[in-house]
Amino acid sequence: MRLVRLGAQPTQVGTDIRAAISAWGAGGAVLGGVAVFGCRPPGSPRPLDAVIVLPRGVLVVLGIDLPEPALKVDAPLQTPWTVDGWPLVRTEGAVNPGLEGLESAAALARSLQSRGLEPLPVAAIVVVGPYAGQVTQPTTDLHRGVRVVSPNTTAILAAARELATYERPCPIEPAQRLLRVLDEDCELTGTDLADEGFPESDGTDLATVDTMLIPKYTEKGTAGPSKLRFSLRLPARFPLRFALRAKLIAAVAALVLVCAVVGIWLTVDRPAASPPPRAAPIQRVDGVEFVQKVATREVGCVRHSFGDVQRWFEQRPCRSLTRAVFDTQVSGRPAAVSVAIIELPDQQAASALRELADSAGTGGVTDLITEGLGWPGGPGGFDNAAQAVQQDGSQVRIVQTVWRQRASAPDDVGLRTLAERGLRLTPQP
Repeated sequence: MRLVRLGAQPTQVGTDIRAAISAWGAGGAVLGGVAVFGCRPPGSPRPLDAVIVLPRGVLVVLGIDLPEPALKVDAPLQTPWTVDGWPLVRTEGAVNPGLEGLESAAALARSLQSRGLEPLPVAAIVVVGPYAGQVTQPTTDLHRGVRVVSPNTTAILAAARELATYERPCPIEPAQRLLRVLDEDCELTGTDLADEGFPESDGTDLATVDTMLIPKYTEKGTAGPSKLRFSLRLPARFPLRFALRAKLIAAVAALVLVCAVVGIWLTVDRPAASPPPRAAPIQRVDGVEFVQKVATREVGCVRHSFGDVQRWFEQRPCRSLTRAVFDTQVSGRPAAVSVAIIELPDQQAASALRELADSAGTGGVTDLITEGLGWPGGPGGFDNAAQAVQQDGSQVRIVQTVWRQRASAPDDVGLRTLAERGLRLTPQP
C-alpha cells in the first residue's frame, strides 16, 4: 500500500486509521493500492480521512469520534445509531455517519464518472473510535456498499477485501488519472503503481475466460467419400431394356412433379420473412455487465410465491409482478441474478412486505428458472442464494444471486455485493 498525505486528519480517529493502513506495508503482498490521507474530492460533502484506490475498487474512509470508548455500536442506515444502548445524537449532517459515508461515496463516483474515468465501484468504510468492541450492522445494509468498523488493521483490511470486488483490475494509466482527481500534483509513476498491483493494460486474462471443450476430431466412425459404396441389383433374368425404360419413365415423371410444385410455390404470395430475433438486453452497473435472459410481467403474485410470503399475498394482493433472470460474471466467475419487482397498492403494504421478505425462513417470490423459464446452461435454481430487498415507495425489489458453476451461500461476499448491484437492474419484459 502506497501512502500519500495531503493534509491534516479531519478527525481524531484519523490517526488510528492511518496507522492501521500503514501496517499493511508497501507493495501488493497484503492488498496493494494507494491510500490518500486528508483529502476532499470534488463534490464531497466533507473532508475524508482517507481515500483508498485499489486495483478493483475505490474506498472512501470516514472517521467518527465517539464521546468515549464503546463496547457495542448498533449502526443501521435508516435510523440513528446507538452506542452502548444510548442514541448517538447529531446536531448536523445526516441521520447517522453511515449515510454520510454513502453520500461521500456517491459524490466521488459521480465526479469520476463525469470525467470518463474507469468505472470502478466506490464504497465506504466508516471507522468509529477511539474504540468499539462490537459493531453491528443489519444484513440488508451490508449490501449497500458501506462497512462500519473499529480502528484496527484487521477490521479495515477485511472491509476493503469485501468491498473492492470489481470484475477486472484498473490499469495503470486510468489509475493515474483517478489519483489526479484526488491530488492534482500526484507524481506516482507507472512502476510505482505496478508494484501496488495495477496492471499495465486491461487485456483479458485468459485464465479467467470461460472455455468450452470441443470434442477431438478423429477419423474413426466417420465415413469419407472414399468409403462410400453403392451397388445396384436387378432381379435375375430381368430384361435390361425394360429396366432402363422403366427407370427413364419414373425419372421423367418425378421431374415433371418437381417442376409443378416449384411453379405453384413461385406463383403464391410468399409470407413476409420473420424479423430476426431481438438481441438480449444488456445493462451495466458499476462496470459489471448483466445480460437479460428471460423476463415476464404478470398481474397476480399468489401463485408465483411460496411460504409466509404467499400467505401474505393471499390477504393483500399485489398490483403487478415483474420478474427477470440475468447472466453475468464476477471476476471471471459466471453467476445468475434473479430480479422480482412487486407493485403494491400503497407504501404501508410495501413496507410490510419488505420486512417479511427480508426475514429468514419466510419464503419469497419464485424465480423464473424454478418455474421452467430459464435458459440452456443456466443454474438449477436459486437455492442457497444471497438476497437483497429494497423498498421504493409502493414498490418492493427482491434480488437473488447464485454462482452458476460452483456452490453458493447466502453469506458469500461476492454474491451479496452482486445482489446489491442487482437492485439497480431494470427488467425488460
